[in-house]
Amino acid sequence: MEADGAMPRARMTRRTLLGGAVALAGAAVTLGAPWVSAADAPAARADPFTLGVASGDPTPDGVVLWTRLAPDPLAPDGRGGMGDRPVLVAWEVAEDEGFGRPVARGSVVARPEDAHAVHIEVAGLRPRADLFYRFRAGTAISPVGRTRTAPAPVARVDSLAIASASCQCRQDGFYNAWASMVRDDLDLVVWLGDYIYESAAGSALGRAHLPATEASTLAEYRVRHAQYRTDPELQAAHAAFPWAVTVDDHDVENNWAGDVSQLDGEPDGDPAVFRRRRADAYRAFWEHLPLRRAQRPQGPGMLLHRRLAFGDLVDLHLLDTRRFRSDQDPLHPRDPARTLLGADQRAWLWDGLARPSARWTVLAQQVFFAPRDLAAGPATALDEDSWDDYAVERDALRDHLVAARTPNPVILTGDVHAHHAADVLADFTDPGSRPVATELVTSSISSGGDGSRRAPGDDALLAENPHLRVLDRRRGYVRSTVTPREWRADFQVVDRVSVRGSPVRTAATVVLPDGGAERTT
Repeated sequence: MEADGAMPRARMTRRTLLGGAVALAGAAVTLGAPWVSAADAPAARADPFTLGVASGDPTPDGVVLWTRLAPDPLAPDGRGGMGDRPVLVAWEVAEDEGFGRPVARGSVVARPEDAHAVHIEVAGLRPRADLFYRFRAGTAISPVGRTRTAPAPVARVDSLAIASASCQCRQDGFYNAWASMVRDDLDLVVWLGDYIYESAAGSALGRAHLPATEASTLAEYRVRHAQYRTDPELQAAHAAFPWAVTVDDHDVENNWAGDVSQLDGEPDGDPAVFRRRRADAYRAFWEHLPLRRAQRPQGPGMLLHRRLAFGDLVDLHLLDTRRFRSDQDPLHPRDPARTLLGADQRAWLWDGLARPSARWTVLAQQVFFAPRDLAAGPATALDEDSWDDYAVERDALRDHLVAARTPNPVILTGDVHAHHAADVLADFTDPGSRPVATELVTSSISSGGDGSRRAPGDDALLAENPHLRVLDRRRGYVRSTVTPREWRADFQVVDRVSVRGSPVRTAATVVLPDGGAERTT
């Protein structure tokens, strides 16, 4: 049950592990290995676990565990105060919070080229097990995290709880949504993008002390991630549940598409320069999230589309709608050559949708899927940073869901800083055609600052788009409770993010019966 890369070890008792972390590090030095204990690293007397712990991408027998050693997390060089020496980190997983019943343990080297981040791929665990984990570096012990493995393949699952969330611009407000979520009992948090904002301009609260400059280098992206990860509510949410994450535009640069930067006239407009920037952004993203080796960036490339399965209940397809897309072009949205997914990801998705193994099929992705006409009356105005700008591929995906008889498709979306529920119609030109899928769009955690239930023009927007069933512009997340009989989506909102502690409540509920019968709101 050791992770790949873990040091060979003899059988260890709990007492040996908890009492011998310094001896472990010392033994490594005695053997002449080029690593040191955290006690010998720079800023030794500071806590190296300032960024907390996290878990992610659960499977029936395992999960990814993450931490990063950073006693000085905001050091401008992006090294977190750790210098350039490798450090040995011990880890442990147990069935109880007191670690009296350990089930897996090992050690791994935190390397400076990875900003002293570690990603442990634990295997050999029981399906759907509630587990606790922690790390030790030198004499320092990390906070305890809680995680849960996925149900066994095709096992009968009576219920699954999922939160979908996106867009947490730290300078725009407090993370009241995270503070509320940690009191829940969730199987998974699905993160849909904009974990950081590369630009920190317009800090109304000043609570995060973010510089006004835009992150564009590896050191700057590392510091930006560290600025976010020092938030206590965000740390608590990572420590409470396993996450499955993907990126959106602000994780690199606003509105980028493929190799195209949107900073026209700037040096980043050069595709080669932008690819280098994206490589740095991806690197920092991977270093700060609980992702597997398969997701480790290779230069400007990062394999983000992947599947997670939860017994016989949910197949989750996590998509990447940024790296492979054609540049935005609102003048030619129906050009069949334009793509949001790219050929390889599209083939992978088409194949997976045609071979379902569960009752509910989830597409977790970044931008609005259903059409939205943003202009009242006969004129048409589309959002170019959505599937509307790639209409042929969007319609082909919708039609494939029907042709492949994909069971109960649900699309989870972020990006737009407002809650929506939308019927995905068999014919978007006919408002009376039957729904073939449902899109559940989460608002932001904090991006956009204090929201409101409605904005001027929203009544006209709903009238123009009768397939939109919910619209609420307050901050929050979507909590979904999935059973074999129904999918219940509760749209959670906070009235204010400009003050800490604003409570969360349910603003709307959408219930989707198994089999696509009448949807209720």
